[in-house]
Amino acid sequence: MRIFRRIRPLAAVAVVAAFGGGVVTGAAVHHGGEPAHSDSVLDQAERAIEAQAATPIPPGALRQAAVDGMLRALGDPWSAYYEPTEFARYERTLSGSYNGVGIWVRRAPDGVLRIESVQNGSPAAAAGLRAGDVLLAVAGLPVAGRTVADVADALWGRPGTSVTVRVEHNGHAVTHVLSRATIHNGDVSATRIVPGVERLRIAMFTRGVGQWVRARVRAAERDHLHGIVLDLRDNPGGLLDEAVRTASALLDRGTVATYVQRGSAPVPLLARGGRGNTGIPLVVLVNGGTASAAEIVAGALQDRGRAVIVGSQTFGKGSVQAPDRLSDGSNIELTVGHYLTPDGRAVDGVGIMPDVAVGAELPQSVLFERAVQVLSGLTADAGGAG
Repeated sequence: MRIFRRIRPLAAVAVVAAFGGGVVTGAAVHHGGEPAHSDSVLDQAERAIEAQAATPIPPGALRQAAVDGMLRALGDPWSAYYEPTEFARYERTLSGSYNGVGIWVRRAPDGVLRIESVQNGSPAAAAGLRAGDVLLAVAGLPVAGRTVADVADALWGRPGTSVTVRVEHNGHAVTHVLSRATIHNGDVSATRIVPGVERLRIAMFTRGVGQWVRARVRAAERDHLHGIVLDLRDNPGGLLDEAVRTASALLDRGTVATYVQRGSAPVPLLARGGRGNTGIPLVVLVNGGTASAAEIVAGALQDRGRAVIVGSQTFGKGSVQAPDRLSDGSNIELTVGHYLTPDGRAVDGVGIMPDVAVGAELPQSVLFERAVQVLSGLTADAGGAG
């Protein structure tokens, strides 16, 4: 899951593209003779293909292929191209719901498409798909050579319609027929796992999550709870602002992360919204599906000594993406920077190591039991220290 930086008024994501002319606009048309000096190589290639290629290709397909080629040249698995309708769907996802099967995919360093996370309660979860499975085909078409955005578009669709998904799980190829549904991210939920201990589950950092967390923490203060378990397992990321607000609710101001962008001085991302709670004992649950914005929160709370991290090593995505809107309403999504934890640790390709390791294969009940044990120890330490 990408982590988006709020940088201009287009919802939570936007930059005007530099690639707004040339191939996209078909500018500087020239007839016959030598190419016009104002023509770009892309303009010339487009006209040559349109006029001479044995198999005609629609201009729109040529433009998309040109953009796809430039993005592939970056060697960045997180860069992508979105048609106007694709990006509109992606923005709706960040608002909390979408129509699909409930999986997020990413391109691994070896080039294959892997399932990054599976939404709880989704058709994919019911079928047994798991984070780490290799995606082989969607709707009968192999995913090899296709962009992540193209594959995601094939997975989305009208609720009630079916899509065939073929994956490699534990070395075996398995085919599932999934019925698409409206997926409510179930972004947040609060439950008591034992008396006096509340579990705050965040499935994704969509709009409003940070405000919800602060409200729940204040309620925990009023109820004199013994501890909070912040559950970030299988959280693929989301909006950077919401991650910062979430960490802020549990920190006494200070740095949440540092944003590093090419050609610019590092920018500290500071806690906002006033002083957060630093007294309630806190455990953060993570696993291999904890990525991006979720790793920012876990890393900040770990470095600042605010929480004990329990679970397994996180995914390791420390980059920030921002979409550039093109003149036809499509978007290219580019990696524009990286973040570091408050202690200056890089997360990209490394992840966050838990303070208390609990195998991801163990039942959830074991993880909760260990979290409660850690909270009991933190409470005892606080009492002994007065």
